[in-house]
Amino acid sequence: MTDRFERHRQAWTDDEIRKLHMMATKGMSLRAIATSLTRSEESTKKRAKQDKLKIQKLR
Repeated sequence: MTDRFERHRQAWTDDEIRKLHMMATKGMSLRAIATSLTRSEESTKKRAKQDKLKIQKLR
């Protein structure tokens, strides 16, 4: 993977969490959400699981 994330292990802000919830309910993909939040897919997936959100899988 060529993408580098400079925000390694930084805490999630309230604004980021709100955006995550909004994008997940709109049905956006994990990759799209992670890119929008400038977070890794792994971090985004972990936070979504922690908040009991369902993220759509690509078809």
